[in-house]
Amino acid sequence: MAVNLPTELLRSFAAIVDSGSMLRATERVFVSQSALSLQMKRLEETVQTALFHREGRRLALTPAGQMLLTYAREILATNDRAVSALNGNALAGPARVGLVQDFAETLLSGVLARFAQLNPDTQLQVRVGGSPALLEDLEADRLDVVLCMGAADDVAAIRVAPMIWLGEDDLAASNILPLAILERPCRFRDAALAALDAEGRAYRVVLETPSLSVLRAAVESGLALSCRTRIFSDRALGGEAASRLPALPQVAYVGHTRASPHPTIGRLAELMNAAVLDLQREEQP
Repeated sequence: MAVNLPTELLRSFAAIVDSGSMLRATERVFVSQSALSLQMKRLEETVQTALFHREGRRLALTPAGQMLLTYAREILATNDRAVSALNGNALAGPARVGLVQDFAETLLSGVLARFAQLNPDTQLQVRVGGSPALLEDLEADRLDVVLCMGAADDVAAIRVAPMIWLGEDDLAASNILPLAILERPCRFRDAALAALDAEGRAYRVVLETPSLSVLRAAVESGLALSCRTRIFSDRALGGEAASRLPALPQVAYVGHTRASPHPTIGRLAELMNAAVLDLQREEQP
C-alpha cells in the first residue's frame, strides 16, 4: 500500500531545518509552535522513523532525516513549479538582483541557487556592487530586487546590526592603528574614520581595496583592523581590546523591490529578506 507524504508536512519539515529551530520556523509556515510539533510527530509516524534528535538545545537531523530532506526539497520544488505553471505565474524572463558583497557569498550559494532550481524558466541575473550604485540601478529600472546597507533608521530596513571592530586584539593597543578599508563610497569606512577622528586616535591606512575578500584576508591575517558587521568575519575584538577603540554606529540591512513586481519577483524578494533575517543566528557572538 502506497504511503503519501503530505506537502504541508514536508514544507514545515524543511522550514525547521532551514531556520534552525521550531520557533523560527513558525514565522515561515505561519502555524503555532505546538501545531508545528504535532506536524513533525505526524510526519515521523508516516515514515515510521525519527527525523530529529537533540544536540544540547539544538535540533539536529537523524540520518533518516537527512535522507528525507533531500527528497522533501525535490518534492516541494516540483509542487511549486506545477502550481506556478498552472496559475500562469511563472516568469519567463530575467530576475535582476543586486547585492552588496556582504550578502553575496551567503545568498549566492543559498537562496539564489535554490530559486534558480525552482524557476528554470526565469533568467537569474545578479550584480554585486556598492549600495549607492545598486540603488541607482533600481531607480533606473535596471534591477528588480536589491539588498544593501543603509542608515539604522532606514524605513526599508529588514533588520539592524551593530558595526564592530574586527582584527587581532593586540593591534588595538598600537600607538598608530593599522587599518584596512574599502574604497569610497563605503558606509563602514566613513564610520570607522569618523569615530577615530572624533576621538583623536592616530591611524594609518595599510590597505585600501574595492574587494571585500581582500579586506577579509587583511583582517584575518593580522595585517590590520577594520570595521564591519559580524557576518563579515568571526574576528571581532575581545572585550578589553574593543574597549580601547571608539564606539561605532549601527547599520541597517535594507531590502528594496521595484514597484509592481511580477509575483515571482515578489517571492524572490521574500526569500532574500528571510535569508537576511536568518543571518542574525550567525551574528550571535
